[in-house]
Amino acid sequence: MSHKPSELKEGAFLISDAHYSPKRPELLDFLKAIKKKELQPTQLIFMGDTFDALFGLVPQTSQLNQEPIDLINELSLEIEVLYLEGNHDFNVANIFPSSKVFTIQQQPILLMKESKKILLAHGDFMGSKSYKIYTSMMRSPFVLSILNIVNTTFNNYILKHLYHYLEKKQDCTEIKNFKDIVLSRLEDKFECDYFVEGHFHQNKFLNINFFKYINLAAFACNQRYFVVKSFHKELLVEKIFSKET
Repeated sequence: MSHKPSELKEGAFLISDAHYSPKRPELLDFLKAIKKKELQPTQLIFMGDTFDALFGLVPQTSQLNQEPIDLINELSLEIEVLYLEGNHDFNVANIFPSSKVFTIQQQPILLMKESKKILLAHGDFMGSKSYKIYTSMMRSPFVLSILNIVNTTFNNYILKHLYHYLEKKQDCTEIKNFKDIVLSRLEDKFECDYFVEGHFHQNKFLNINFFKYINLAAFACNQRYFVVKSFHKELLVEKIFSKET
């Protein structure tokens, strides 16, 4: 599927790194609130790692995440849904047929807000050569097919082990010298007004020479999401979701 540059709409919601799993269900409540019109985004943009493990060609990962998948598909019939694949969720175009799905190779994507150029990415598109080889292999239909066969043969052993590992992983730690890391990755490589990405979970707004850089907070850490508000001093306004409010 090819995608022309889209408009970043006033009132759009950006959600990054929700890392949904049966033991981390907050995203499900968030989607239900949108479905019930308690929250009313004009556009819904998932910035990668929406799920802790969702791999095309491994049906068990869809089955474990079926309820939020169904809700996203229902919402995509009502509003525009952009889905950026991450390093935990990929080869998902067939899982979300009515969403605009962007692979790692298509990122960053360009959206326009009035005359402003905004680039969006999950954040793992500029890794080392070895990391790029690894991600390419993991996204390979052949490798995923083998993974599916082994996992099915051994009663979901691989997925159980993966979920056990991910449950112990610390997702909300601060990265030291993060601005230096951003500069080494992005400086003088892109022309835009804003560069927005997830992946690093840092919740940082930085001025990087000719553009403003935004690293989104991970929804998984504190249920933070971001709303496009052009009249605000920044492009995005941070919100915290609570199903009690």
